[in-house]
Amino acid sequence: MEEQTITNVADASAWVNPMVGTTRMGHTYPGATAPHGMVQLSPQTHYEPYLRADDTYNPATYEYCAGYQYEDTTILGFAHTSFSGTGHSDLGDILIMPTTERPDLTSDSDGGPLFGSGFDHAREAAKPGHYAVYLDRYDIQADLSATERVGIHRYRFESGGHAHIALDLAYNIYHHPDKNVWTFLRVENDSTVVGYRQTTGWGRTRLVHFAMRFDRPLKDYGYVQGQKLDYNGFYRRFQEHQGFPEMAGRDLRAWFDFGTVEAGDQLGIRVALSGVSMDGALKNLQSEAPYSGFDSYRQAARAQWNEALSRVEIDPLREADRTTFYTALYHSMLSPIIYEDVDGRYRGLDQNIHTSENFTNYTIFSLWDTYRALHPWINLTQPNRAADLINSMLAHADESVHGMLPIWSHYANENWCMIGYHAVSVLADGVAHDIPGWDRNQGLETAVRTARVPYFDGLDLYMKYGYMPDDSSHSAVSKTLEYAYDDWCIGQLAKSTGDLVIAAEFDRRSAAYREVWDASSGFMRPRLSSGQFREEFDPMETHGQGFIEGNAWNYGLYVPHAQDSLIAWHGGPDLFIAHLDSLFTMKLDDAYFAHTEDISRDGIIGNYVHGNEPGHHIAYLYNFAGAPEKTQERVRMICETMYGPDTDGLCGNDDAGQMSAWYLFSSLGFYPVAPGSGMYDLGSPTVRSARIAVGQGQTLIIKTRGNEVGKSRVKLVRWNDQVLNGWQIAAAELVQGGTLIFEFE
Repeated sequence: MEEQTITNVADASAWVNPMVGTTRMGHTYPGATAPHGMVQLSPQTHYEPYLRADDTYNPATYEYCAGYQYEDTTILGFAHTSFSGTGHSDLGDILIMPTTERPDLTSDSDGGPLFGSGFDHAREAAKPGHYAVYLDRYDIQADLSATERVGIHRYRFESGGHAHIALDLAYNIYHHPDKNVWTFLRVENDSTVVGYRQTTGWGRTRLVHFAMRFDRPLKDYGYVQGQKLDYNGFYRRFQEHQGFPEMAGRDLRAWFDFGTVEAGDQLGIRVALSGVSMDGALKNLQSEAPYSGFDSYRQAARAQWNEALSRVEIDPLREADRTTFYTALYHSMLSPIIYEDVDGRYRGLDQNIHTSENFTNYTIFSLWDTYRALHPWINLTQPNRAADLINSMLAHADESVHGMLPIWSHYANENWCMIGYHAVSVLADGVAHDIPGWDRNQGLETAVRTARVPYFDGLDLYMKYGYMPDDSSHSAVSKTLEYAYDDWCIGQLAKSTGDLVIAAEFDRRSAAYREVWDASSGFMRPRLSSGQFREEFDPMETHGQGFIEGNAWNYGLYVPHAQDSLIAWHGGPDLFIAHLDSLFTMKLDDAYFAHTEDISRDGIIGNYVHGNEPGHHIAYLYNFAGAPEKTQERVRMICETMYGPDTDGLCGNDDAGQMSAWYLFSSLGFYPVAPGSGMYDLGSPTVRSARIAVGQGQTLIIKTRGNEVGKSRVKLVRWNDQVLNGWQIAAAELVQGGTLIFEFE
């Protein structure tokens, strides 16, 4: 069969469905944002309190990690910050809702706002850079767009009425009763309002400043404080709650009156964010959205998305996969986000104001998830942005009182979520992709410092015993395996700088995975400080077995830097292949994940869990055992069954883009099993052909011969007309551009 050619991308943004993953497992949001933009302007569809009536955790809160669920029929308003697909949450800042009457700013029995409106998906639309919905209660057409730092609103009052907006500074995602620390507003004039809110929680000291500008003059305004102030000083001499231009309280909700409007009249609002100050928000507003209007901003956002998405052109085997692919590409650009003002100033981890020099500062580093595929994808396709991300991590470490690289950080906060110190993987992979513009010696120094902090998550015990003792720390096996890989990455980084002493130290540490292998059971197993393996052990169970977000069958295969050990321990290639086959074909009973929030049957094949990250490399392990045809078969199956173009098109949390990045790589035919190794492992592409912008202005062409739906087996792979020996290709080759041809049997 003749090799296929790529069709030209006319408008890649037309193939994106931002609704993908908005059901209960994906936790994405359908709102308006720019690529990697600070503003993520998104509808919020339900108020689910964090605590139940008995002050215990309410599991239903988890369903609203992104603030939106497709099954809902009510919109509470539009918030300006969101996480995409994370399994925990924060944000939901600066909620705005238009109304045709003075909004009721009191709360329902759960604490949620009462000014929401019903809506119908038939009158809802989401595209990159534009979200639109009809608000039934008020007969208002809402349209949203965004620049990097400014949310753009347009509300059309179809039947006229008395135009108001509600501004809710009490609303937040994961509605914990102590979430807000303080909120503040100033009415500067009849068209400009500024303010901030400070929250605690996952990010325990988080400040968001904003500036709002209306294109209609204010007639009146007022607010409720949410809680009575025990002491209000001499502000008691004022009638503060209406017409007073300074508002303060812990949980402010404000109303703004724009007077009577005729049918079809519009209200435009521009809302700029800043992590620095209200003045910074005003500067961002003036720089990015200086004039009123909507369509020009929407068109600019669409053009920006189209340029970003058009860096990859594909000809898929199945037409539906075009939407799946470009939506995954869209998801890969929702985070990390830009976190600095237009003048380069940003709030640092030390809560001081810094100015970036020769880089753009970013935040939202969900590294336990994203080091696996999202960061390698950015390293391959956006090296300049990758340099900014690395420099942002190094700045984080400089600002940290612990001297550490980020673990899971957002908005000038380290939230310490999950295990390992995987920023070191991003640095090592940056070396493998020859990312310019950062100091490798500084990177090594910071990585080593991070790995030697004794009080971080049992590192003192890990360094003492050479593994994490199960009787001293939870998730001990998972921590041992993750630390071992991270230490290997530090060793790789040290070798790149010529520091052989450090390289030797961390190569030794990277062998820690050997200490938790139990030959008698054939699994990685919790080991006690006495040196004995724990007696009670169920390799099918996750909780209480020394693992986190994965059982021994899945997490026990996590030694990305030493697959040869796994193969040998399982009795050689044939028995290892049989072990992998069992993983994909055996039955995992519902009882084993009934109490795990982020896993459902939708993300499971046999006992293989694709809906969570620890197993994302597993399908590629067949390559190392000499059975590439099984890698090809499994990868194809996962692509076709775990992803799709509809609202349920993700089988688990997108986790800040990691789930989508797995699909991007795998559908193109290669995947980074061990980021930092400099090697990609080959699979079976679901495209006939593709063209990808890589490296510094280079182009990677992927072609296939004989590729069809229902066929997965690859006979050989050519790189620039040379047949590859084995099933790997070097990142250093790919970033130079060239042609990768898959010939199918």
